[in-house]
Amino acid sequence: MNKRQGYVNLAALMATIALICGGIYLGVGAVKKGPEVRTPPSATPVWIGTWSASPVSAAPVTSAVGGPSGRAGRSVRNVVHTSIGGTAARVTFSNLYGTQPLLITGASLAVRAGDGAAAVAGTLRRITFGGAREATVGPGGQIVSDPVVLRIPYDGDLLISVHTPAPGGPVTTHPHAVQTSYLADGDLAQDESGDAFTTRIRSWHHITAVDVLTAQARGAIAAVGDSITDGVTATPDHDNRWPDVLADRLGGRYGVLNQGISGNRLLEYGRGPSTLERFDRDVLARPGGRTVIVAIGINDVLRAPHAPTAVDVTAGLTELADRAHARGWRVIGSTLAPCGGHPRCTPAADAERLKINTAIRTGGVFDAFVDFDRALRDPYAPRRLRPMYDSGDHLHPSDAGYARMGRAVDLSTL
Repeated sequence: MNKRQGYVNLAALMATIALICGGIYLGVGAVKKGPEVRTPPSATPVWIGTWSASPVSAAPVTSAVGGPSGRAGRSVRNVVHTSIGGTAARVTFSNLYGTQPLLITGASLAVRAGDGAAAVAGTLRRITFGGAREATVGPGGQIVSDPVVLRIPYDGDLLISVHTPAPGGPVTTHPHAVQTSYLADGDLAQDESGDAFTTRIRSWHHITAVDVLTAQARGAIAAVGDSITDGVTATPDHDNRWPDVLADRLGGRYGVLNQGISGNRLLEYGRGPSTLERFDRDVLARPGGRTVIVAIGINDVLRAPHAPTAVDVTAGLTELADRAHARGWRVIGSTLAPCGGHPRCTPAADAERLKINTAIRTGGVFDAFVDFDRALRDPYAPRRLRPMYDSGDHLHPSDAGYARMGRAVDLSTL
């Protein structure tokens, strides 16, 4: 992976780490105050999200992807990609969809070496929870680890390994990761070589966020949406989703957090809870958050004959914007991309899509908008994706389409 940012001097910030982030536990630990440090705001390190993935569903304990908790004594090694770097990291572990307590007896964080499951020599660190090596997360709960002192690269891969020694019920996952992660038998969370991680999976297990301590980045931008934001048709393991392209353009100045869920709807439960239901948890709770890009609504429109109207969808988008504004966030909306040729994109459904796009373009809903419809449509058949941007199903973009989306965002609006 390309490492395009130099590391921040670690030793100079050790005291600050201990001062402002010690004792973070169960996701709600209070920040301990110390003597005032008279330094310019830009030199004060803060926690900002570098990666996240919304929890989506529970993997059955009998399935291959349910192995880490469903089959005793296994370890999962999640591979995640950073958007900003820092001098320490903390990891959020989730048991949101679990029905039994999740027992973690070993966890680690490392910088990934190459394209497999191996760690860069000397970077593997044990993850602790309130100073302990073990933690239990109750059904429906989550836990935030202690800070892990490690130079976190911008635009690099991290390995987050978790060992669960006994069956703990269904595993909370993000199933469409478009990223290969790994499984191994035994407690191998502290294994640097990665040789035993021979089983490959395409889902993230147990983890939902990584935050970094940084004085370099200016904040985080969240992208909330459906499968088009999730990047389900992007080439796996290449970080080609449109939020990845946006992160590359921002060059480590802002964290970019992908809160897309394949099949998600704005107004009602689809795949995972509706965006309205999960918005506070998945977006507004992200540390360092400043701006959200809202790219949702096409799955609502395509629900014929029970689809909501454009008026309903616009009202839902307005509610999202109002809630974000109340928390001090800037809100960028996106028009809905063309879907002509998809079996569910009937003339009636497409008419509602165009009405929603008109409402977004004319203002009054968002602070600004990115016109994904204009960016992706075929100039000779504007209700269809341009062929080079079409993955083949006439709904989801190709790699070239995702790249076009990431480039279409006007950075000045952020």
